[in-house]
Amino acid sequence: MPADVERERAKSSAGSGSPPRPRVRLDQPRPTRRRLLPAYDPEEFGRFSERIARFLGTGRFIVWMTVLIILWVLWNIFAPDSMRWDRYPFIFLTLMLSLQASYAAPLILLAQNRQDDRDRVTHEQDRKQNERSIADTEYLTREVASLRMNLGEVATRDWIRSELQDLLKELEERRDEGDGGTDR
Repeated sequence: MPADVERERAKSSAGSGSPPRPRVRLDQPRPTRRRLLPAYDPEEFGRFSERIARFLGTGRFIVWMTVLIILWVLWNIFAPDSMRWDRYPFIFLTLMLSLQASYAAPLILLAQNRQDDRDRVTHEQDRKQNERSIADTEYLTREVASLRMNLGEVATRDWIRSELQDLLKELEERRDEGDGGTDR
């Protein structure tokens, strides 16, 4: 019966004018597709962005950037006309600084997102550790309370002494009563 159904489908698709579609195999992986964008390792790229973000947040970067800008401006003001590449309004310098900022901002955001992810994992681990500590503390509290209750039922040394003293007095009283009857 299933073979008849497949034949009917093949005839109907052949009669419709469209080529029959190849049967999709679900037990095999799809063939790899060609990508337009280059492949990269997201983890390595994230580490790279964190290194850049760490460098951009240092005084060393600010000093080097300031030195570079001062040299750029001085060169383009005092160098001979044939050697200047960026005249007074310094449009090329503005373009370069804008380009640097346009790359720095997303890299810093990526580094912050990665740090947020690490903080979230650390927070979750801390929360679980706190829950375990609370459970252990509650268990130990119950055990100590149980020990205290059971200690109330245990004969202590002082209690045994007092009981023995009471028995000793009682024996002495009985002996005195027995001696008093024979002396008379």
